[in-house]
Amino acid sequence: MVFSSILFLFRFLPFFMLCYFLTYVIPERSARRMRNVILLLGSLVFYAWGEPVYVLLMLFSTVSDYMHGRAIDASQSQRVRAGLLISSVCINLFILGFFKYADFLILTVNSLAGTHFQTMNLPLPIGISFYTFQTMSYTIDVYRGKAKVQRNFLDFAVFVTLFPQLIAGPIVKYTDVEESLHDRGADVETISYGCCRFVTGLAKKVLLANNIGLLWEEISAMNFGGMSTLAAWMGIGAYALQIYFDFSGYSDMAIGLGAILGFRFPENFRYPYVSASITEFWRRWHISLGSWFREYVYIPLGGNRKGLPRQIFNILVVWMLTGIWHGAGWNFLLWGLWFGFFLILEKVFLGKLLGYLPRVFGWIYSMLVVLTGWVMFVVEEPNGIFSYLQAMFHRNGSEWYDERALYLLLQYGVILIVGALGATPLTGQIGRRLEQSGSGLAIALRRLLKKVIPAVLLLASVAYIVDASYNPFLYFRF
Repeated sequence: MVFSSILFLFRFLPFFMLCYFLTYVIPERSARRMRNVILLLGSLVFYAWGEPVYVLLMLFSTVSDYMHGRAIDASQSQRVRAGLLISSVCINLFILGFFKYADFLILTVNSLAGTHFQTMNLPLPIGISFYTFQTMSYTIDVYRGKAKVQRNFLDFAVFVTLFPQLIAGPIVKYTDVEESLHDRGADVETISYGCCRFVTGLAKKVLLANNIGLLWEEISAMNFGGMSTLAAWMGIGAYALQIYFDFSGYSDMAIGLGAILGFRFPENFRYPYVSASITEFWRRWHISLGSWFREYVYIPLGGNRKGLPRQIFNILVVWMLTGIWHGAGWNFLLWGLWFGFFLILEKVFLGKLLGYLPRVFGWIYSMLVVLTGWVMFVVEEPNGIFSYLQAMFHRNGSEWYDERALYLLLQYGVILIVGALGATPLTGQIGRRLEQSGSGLAIALRRLLKKVIPAVLLLASVAYIVDASYNPFLYFRF
C-alpha cells in the first residue's frame, strides 16, 4: 500500500482517521492509550497489506530491541551493558544483511570463485532499512544515556511501526518522538498544516515525479552506445528530478500525516539542487540518513578529531556504508565512494577554493558531480554506466542531438522546466514577499492562494491517480 493510491487515500486513511479522532470524545486518560492502540493496529494493517509474513519480522525486531533496551537500563555492569548493545546491533545488522545482501553475496562468491551456490531469491521486506536504523538508534541512545528507556511496550511498538514514515522515512530517532508517544494532541492549525503538507507531497509525487519519470523510462530503454548527448543529459536530468520529487514528496506526506496525528518528524530535504558544493548537497539531501551516519558511525569512529588521515578513512567508511545501505549492488558502492571522494577533496582543499569563487561555479561543479553520480545509482551494470557517461560527455561517436531527442524535448520540455523551478525555493520566496509586502491586496492574495492551491493540487493529483497506470515508488527497494 502506497500513499499515492486510491486504496490508501479513500479506504485506509479515512477509516483510520475516523477511528483515531473518535478517541477525542472519550475521557483523556483512556484516550491516550486508545490512540496508540489504534495507531499500532493501523500501522500493522498498513504494513501487512503488501507482505503479511514480514510483519512478524518487524515485530521480532521490535521485541528484540525493546528487551535489549530494558536490559541495558537495568544492568549496573558496564561490561554487560556493552555486551547487550553489541547483541542488539548484531541482531539488527544480521536481519538487514540477510534479507538485503544474502543473494548479492552468493552471486559475488559464485562469480569470483566459479562456484554455483543457489541464490535464495528473498523478497526485500519493505522499509527494513529505515526501521532497522530507527531501532538500532534507540538501543545505542539508551546505552549512551541520551534516551530514557521505554518501559511501555505499546508506546515502543508505535515508535517502530509508525505507518506515516515506516516505508520511506524520514528516519526518526526515539528522542524525536519520545514525548509525543504518550502525550500528544491535535489543534486545528496543526492539522491544517499537516493536510497542506500531505497534499503538497502527493502533488510532488504524482504530478511531477511520475510525469518526469516517463521521460527517463523512454530514454533508459534506448541503446546507450548510440544515444545522442542531448538525450543522455535529458535522461539523467529527468531521473534526478524524478527521484527528488518522488522521495521528498513521500517525506512531505510523512511529515504531514505525522503532524495530523500529533508528531513532529524531522525535515528530510532542503532544496538540494541549489547546492554549491557536495558537502552542502548532503546537508540538504536525505538529511535524516546523513545525520544518522554522522551520529552513529562517523563520530564514534573519531570524526575529525584524530587528524586528517583518520578523517579521510572515516569519510570513506561512512560513504561506503551509505552506498550499500541503498542497495545490494556494486553500482551503489561505487556511487557512495564517488561522493566520498569529492567530500574528501572538499575537506582537503576544494572547499576553500569554492569559497573564493562565485557561487554559480560551485553550483555547476556540484550538479556535474551529482548527475554523474545518479548515472552510477540508476544504471546497475558497469558497462552500462560507462556507455551512458560516454554519451553524456559526447565520447561515444554519436550526434550532439538527433530527431528522437528533439521530439522528447518538445514533448517533455514544459514539465522539465516546471520540475526544475519546483526544485528551488522560488515559489516559497514569492509567497514570503507577498506576505511581507504590507499591501492589503498582496496579503489577501496570499491567504486565498493558501486555501485554493492545496484543493487544486489534491483534485489534480486524485484525477491523475485514477487515470494513470504509471505510479512507481523508487525508494521501495531501499
